[in-house]
Amino acid sequence: MTQLNLLEIFAEHATGTLSTADSQGKVDAAVFGSCRLIDDNTVAVGLGNNRTLANLKSNPHATLLFATPSPSVFSWQGARIYLELKELVDTGSLFDEMIAEIERKAGKMAARTIKTVSTFSITEVRPIVDF
Repeated sequence: MTQLNLLEIFAEHATGTLSTADSQGKVDAAVFGSCRLIDDNTVAVGLGNNRTLANLKSNPHATLLFATPSPSVFSWQGARIYLELKELVDTGSLFDEMIAEIERKAGKMAARTIKTVSTFSITEVRPIVDF
């Protein structure tokens, strides 16, 4: 998948499902509207003080799923983006930009729930349906 494909996916999908697991392998999946493609290899996500954040502190691996359903599962659009946590930030320009963007899109209440911004390296990108 090319950078152009990733840009299209992030532009077309307002929300994605971020799946994480703790150090024991207990899985969690949560819907996020704060996913942002920073560059060819970096994704940022605004996080509250929740299970996703707790999982990432003990296990840096995650998967971000974007999907647009259609009548046949074989024609669904989107991607599975495999990630590895680079850092968690709660200050600085990226944090401030993400908070402002979330406030514009979802309101002040949503922006206030964000406690940290996670940045991830993209380790692999796969289609929704892989033959």
